[in-house]
Amino acid sequence: MADSWEQRDEEEVIYQPAPPKPSLNPSAGSFSFNPTAGNFTPGGGFTPAAAPPAAPRAPAAPAPVQPPPPATAPPAPSNAAPTVSSNGAPPAPKEAAVAQPKAEPAAKVDAITKETKKLAVDDDLKETDAQRNARHAELKAALEELNSIDPREHLNIVFIGHVDAGKSTTAGQILFLTGGVDDRTIEKYEKEAKEKNRESWYMAYIMDTNEEERAKGKTVEVGRACFETPKKRYTILDAPGHKSFVPNMITGASQADIGVLVISARKGEFETGFERGGQTREHAQLAKTLGVTKLVVAINKMDDSSVIGDDGKWSKARYDEIETKLTPFLRGCGYNPKKDLIWIPISGLMGHNMKETVSKDVCPWYEGESLFKVLDAIEASNRDPLASFRMPVMDRYKDMGTVVMGKSESGLVRKGDSLVVMPNKVPVKVTAIWRDEEEVNAARPGENLRLRLSGIEEDEISAGFVVCSKFNPVPVVTQFEAQIAILELLEHKPILTGGYKAVLHLHSVVEECEVTKLVAVIDPKTKEKKRTKFAKSGSICLARIAVDKSICAEAFDKVPQLGRFTLRDEGRTIAIGKITKVPKKLAGGAVAE
Repeated sequence: MADSWEQRDEEEVIYQPAPPKPSLNPSAGSFSFNPTAGNFTPGGGFTPAAAPPAAPRAPAAPAPVQPPPPATAPPAPSNAAPTVSSNGAPPAPKEAAVAQPKAEPAAKVDAITKETKKLAVDDDLKETDAQRNARHAELKAALEELNSIDPREHLNIVFIGHVDAGKSTTAGQILFLTGGVDDRTIEKYEKEAKEKNRESWYMAYIMDTNEEERAKGKTVEVGRACFETPKKRYTILDAPGHKSFVPNMITGASQADIGVLVISARKGEFETGFERGGQTREHAQLAKTLGVTKLVVAINKMDDSSVIGDDGKWSKARYDEIETKLTPFLRGCGYNPKKDLIWIPISGLMGHNMKETVSKDVCPWYEGESLFKVLDAIEASNRDPLASFRMPVMDRYKDMGTVVMGKSESGLVRKGDSLVVMPNKVPVKVTAIWRDEEEVNAARPGENLRLRLSGIEEDEISAGFVVCSKFNPVPVVTQFEAQIAILELLEHKPILTGGYKAVLHLHSVVEECEVTKLVAVIDPKTKEKKRTKFAKSGSICLARIAVDKSICAEAFDKVPQLGRFTLRDEGRTIAIGKITKVPKKLAGGAVAE
């Protein structure tokens, strides 16, 4: 891979008409020619503009020779030798058949059609000020209509933490308390869990739906469910806690607005999750990198026998111990303890301090609000509905057209909008919009959406693509410059330098990448940049990163959700970063610094 910002042509094939065919027909099996003629003409498909000049008389030969064909038409190609009749006379000349041009194969025609569709997107497509103002007026009208129907804000909440901390149980309890699950279903889950000698797992069965997760008690895929309060609408993202499924956790956290870090207060479980290599540490670091700006630290299992005191009340000493140990670490992850962190004791299994504040008989020392009230009070980052539309694709399927799933990170989308899918530059039209399970005519940014698109096939789009505005499409790059915070490098690869290879996680993109050049190391105190060729764990540096395939990426200061990423190597998160610069596009698809 190159480590410079030299110009590169975009990796796309532009269909051009084929050049004129030569006089020879390469598809002909053989050539027939007159040995007495001054030149020869291949058979099939081409007729000379004028008759060839008369050939000189051939010398006499002992055997009869086939006379030359008439000058008005060239002979047809033949794979057999000239034949002679039984009486020695040559056969009567036949009229030469004119070969018809072969039809293009269907696969080639489809490929040409796809390339032509790409050309329909003009890289320099601009709209006038009048057009932009008219479009913004339409967006504002659609936004007012949405607010009149349901003005409540929507938030994605990701539940993170070490394995067995009680994430799925807490999420299931929330759904039960808000009416998402009825009593009969809970009784069924209780019976099923009891048969497996796992009586305390029944609430987790609400979120863990497949048999593998229920049998092992470990979440594998990101569970998804919705609930509402009078003030807001929420989507729960239940992330797996086991270290083997961290990539799935990254997928869930990348869609979240706020996070709930579930900590087990049980003796030994908190220590296991917080020690080096525990998922409490890695999940907190990843959450901050992936855009979770507010973190609710829910200290769970406060009613466990190893935590409650002799009087049966929740232990304040254990609560304070956990808060004291976690606060410095979370501050190091980038969270402000006063503004970004909210601490709350709960019991996920019994539902204490979740919908209603815990009673003083159980926890006399807690003066805060319940979990629901804490979530309602959190203000998420504002998204501009008039900004250019951006929706990274998480998945796609076919249902009366191509349907893509993802979270809209920027801009408002309406039914009938003309958009473009990047990086393959296919123009599409939105024919239907679903917000969660409800079909709508428009959707605000920050919603989990399914869009039905016309003009594109299912095999032309995959996870990591971005549906975006045709007037301001997302940049497509194969390299970028970024600020990286190195967390902890591997023992056998203790330095980061040019040539270091890792796995890049950027919104819904997962690609192998290479650090092509280490530009500088930044002093964390003075912010001074110093040129160097390598960096160690704990360093902050500027680096250039390259990938083999074109990906959609944006500078962090423009669209933060498309500009933050993580680097993982051999199953461990080694660095987090944000994109500071992407190559500028020039005419002809080249890029420059």
